[in-house]
Amino acid sequence: MAIYEKFVGASRDDFLSLKDAQNNYKLTYPDNFNFAYDVIDELGNTKPDKLAMIWLSADGEEKRFTFRDMMLYSNKAANYFQYMGIKKGDRVLLTLKRSYYFWFCILGLHKIGAIVIQATDMLKGKDYVYRCNVGRIKAVVITGDGNSTDYFDELKDQYDHPIMKFVTKHKNAGEDWIDFEAGFEIASDVWHRPTGDADTKADDTMLMAFSSGTTGYPKIITHNFKYPLGHIMTGVFWHRVVDGGLHFTISDTGWLKSLWGKLYGQWFGESAVLVYDFNKFDGADILRVLEKYKVTTFCVPPTMYRMMLLNDVSKYDLSSIQHCCTAGEALNPEIYNKWLAATGHKIYEGFGQTETTLCIATIYPWTEPVPGAIGLPVPGFDVHILDSENQSCPRGTTGEISIRVLSLDRKPCGLLDTYNFSEEDTHRAMYSGFYHTGDTAYRDERGLFRYVGRNDDVIKSSGYRIGPFEIESVLLEHPSVNEVAVTGVPDKIRGFAVKATIVLADGFEPSDELVTELQTYVKKNTAPYKYPRIVEFVDELPKTFNGKIRRNVIRENDIEKAKNG
Repeated sequence: MAIYEKFVGASRDDFLSLKDAQNNYKLTYPDNFNFAYDVIDELGNTKPDKLAMIWLSADGEEKRFTFRDMMLYSNKAANYFQYMGIKKGDRVLLTLKRSYYFWFCILGLHKIGAIVIQATDMLKGKDYVYRCNVGRIKAVVITGDGNSTDYFDELKDQYDHPIMKFVTKHKNAGEDWIDFEAGFEIASDVWHRPTGDADTKADDTMLMAFSSGTTGYPKIITHNFKYPLGHIMTGVFWHRVVDGGLHFTISDTGWLKSLWGKLYGQWFGESAVLVYDFNKFDGADILRVLEKYKVTTFCVPPTMYRMMLLNDVSKYDLSSIQHCCTAGEALNPEIYNKWLAATGHKIYEGFGQTETTLCIATIYPWTEPVPGAIGLPVPGFDVHILDSENQSCPRGTTGEISIRVLSLDRKPCGLLDTYNFSEEDTHRAMYSGFYHTGDTAYRDERGLFRYVGRNDDVIKSSGYRIGPFEIESVLLEHPSVNEVAVTGVPDKIRGFAVKATIVLADGFEPSDELVTELQTYVKKNTAPYKYPRIVEFVDELPKTFNGKIRRNVIRENDIEKAKNG
């Protein structure tokens, strides 16, 4: 019996249908639930030799860790942090890229009851200053790779309180930086769970995350110790990890997405995780890794599927793969169909946010993937599409994806606690019995959710509400289009005009004739009012560090151009 069954009371295969799971899926857990103790230490003691992680470096180094290793190394991290003065409730920022020390640290901090904040190694000085000051960070652990320590110190006079600074790789980053590995190596691997007030409670804050909003400074999102339980549905049911298998999600530990695919849900299902610490995504390289390590379950954003499909996938033996998933951005039918043709595997789509765990998905064997649809509400989440009056939208009508919240103390496991530790800020998103995601969708004739876009991605043109996704999907079917982002451009007549910003495929050159051809192609393949009146060819699209297209950057640039004439 896999350990998740202890908390679900059943195997995933015991549920006969999605309706059965929605009615009968219930999580039970102690009031002091803590993933590090109740899952990792339990596995470390009962299944000590079971593989937990394969770690690969960019230059070919390989390390393997069992669940007993994870128990003992997290004990060492907890002892060292405690010795250095970190206690329950303290906030510790981890900028560790894909180092295995991330897992030792996060589990060790869970054991102490300290609050973990993840950060990408792409941050610059002002980013660190903002996060540390607003988040009241007590300590940071930063990778010795690259220049992250230099960026942290770049504006050191602007930190408004003392911060303890640890660095890995035995790097000499200055006299005020502490060699984390040196202290870790001599720390004891014996740790006893605290008792009484020193122990953690399920409702205590476990994580803080800075949201990547399109405007303004990032908001602080908080999650409690029940958050990992929400990822049983993510890893066990949606990723469908294999007990004793190997799961590969491509994500940097600077992002909460890594917790979706590299930690909680996978280890609930007793699957090992593959961690590949590459420097730059290369589709052929990832295909080689999938083949060599016989990955059983796999999840990457649609953009990365597309990059892999630029290679001859048939040259790689991917027979070990049993299940494929995607999330992070909407999956267009072209990628779905090409991956299915190349591998024989359907791609099961899922939707969630930094504020949630998986809340909408296509889950095998309950529902079949339908290209262009993100699926149905998962067990544990009561999801609706609401209009501006907080009323349910009829099928075919676009509205906001919203999650029912019975009360602040009766929320789904995995849904955020607060924004900015502020009741006022939290109420802006969580009111009238719902958490309002800011994402829009509609339900088709079968009831499936079809993603439209962020509220601020929706284009309002001549009275129409136009989502970028459908237009992008059509354009991507044209052989000349490699990548595309659809946005709205200020227009005196229409309010906004539809614009397509396009990266051309090899062998194609920009021309007026190609613009006309693409416009005609869209008109022929979707409602004519949706066609892009403006087409711009570019060498590359602006993207986030994890590969999502930043439509807001294109929008903001176009608005600025319009202001200047």
